[in-house]
Amino acid sequence: MSFESFIARRYFNSGRYFVSVSTWITTVGVMLGVAVVCFVMSMNNGFESEIRSRLLGTTSHISIFASGERQITDYKSIIEQVEAIPNVVAASPFIFSKSAIQSEKAGDGIIVRGINLDQERNTANIETDIIIGEYSFDQKLIGDDSIPGIIVGKNLASSLSAFVGEPILLYSISGENLRSTSRPRLKKFYVSGIFETGMYEFDGQQVYIALEDAQDLFRTGDAVTGVHLKLTDIYLAEEMTPQIDSILEYKCQVTPWNELHKNLFSWIAFEKQILFLGFILIVIVAGFSIISTLVMMTMEKRTEIGILKTIGSTPYSILKIFLYKGMTIGGIGVLGGWSISLVGALIQNKFQLISLPPDIYFISYLPIESHLSDYLVAGLTTLFICFLASLYPSLRASNLSVVDVLRE
Repeated sequence: MSFESFIARRYFNSGRYFVSVSTWITTVGVMLGVAVVCFVMSMNNGFESEIRSRLLGTTSHISIFASGERQITDYKSIIEQVEAIPNVVAASPFIFSKSAIQSEKAGDGIIVRGINLDQERNTANIETDIIIGEYSFDQKLIGDDSIPGIIVGKNLASSLSAFVGEPILLYSISGENLRSTSRPRLKKFYVSGIFETGMYEFDGQQVYIALEDAQDLFRTGDAVTGVHLKLTDIYLAEEMTPQIDSILEYKCQVTPWNELHKNLFSWIAFEKQILFLGFILIVIVAGFSIISTLVMMTMEKRTEIGILKTIGSTPYSILKIFLYKGMTIGGIGVLGGWSISLVGALIQNKFQLISLPPDIYFISYLPIESHLSDYLVAGLTTLFICFLASLYPSLRASNLSVVDVLRE
């Protein structure tokens, strides 16, 4: 240990009461600033990761839509082509359309997805999201009618007061000429299952029916709205999009998940940048506290500085003593802030103390996901600001004249 770092450690707790308390208050300020930014950025990571996993669990990594038309007619050949591509796990067709739904007690406007259960099982998490009933569209005899099943979101089932086994009607006017004599087509279903994704809009506005029933209800013939693809790695989506587009001879619109939900994830990324800017301002405020603390210490230690210079200490050695103290404040603040943030993250993930309104934020609690890169960026930025803040009072102390000190 050099004598400069030894003296800096002695100075950390020494001095008048006000200077010592000011040192610890500054350290706590840096610590809280680092803790807040690490926790908030981890919160942002957890929020983004949770939204991404839930969205991709109900949609796909890559979606293929018709180019210039409403439906894809040759979807079976498209599925064969894309499933032969390396890193493509599976593909499944779907029909996506709006409709009206009616139970015995209430009605609403909803989104209908027509799917093939076996193929959808390989590309989405709907089966694992079933909380009541079955992942099935099997026909069931209700009264004198044999009707197919429908899988309904939990919040929608609650608003309709519909339970497993009860009948439900879907209405559609797709494919009809709009005339005064036009009547909506209706199809009867029974609730075969109720799913919960944890995202309010999906659970409150979406139902699943068999692909064939959707084609009949919406008059699409043997056509679908699009094809879902599941990849071995979601981050391959953007890289593989041009390859898939080329294989399909640019006849379809191939859209990766980050483009399909671009607005949502762009907003999350922008929010993270704003949070980091706020963190920098917090640390800058703490940096001013470091400046004032070291300036007061320079004034208090004038005699000792003079003695050190008299026995041969160079201005550079004096500079290092005060820089060491400033960096010690920053180092303790960073380590303490990291510790507070990690403990807070563990507590939140285990006990879910901070809840969120699910109709606004898609999820019911605040998830935390800590990334090493965020912690390192926050720590290094803090140390750099502490170094800059320590530089002026350190230079002032190193330039202190021995003659002036002896005269006093």
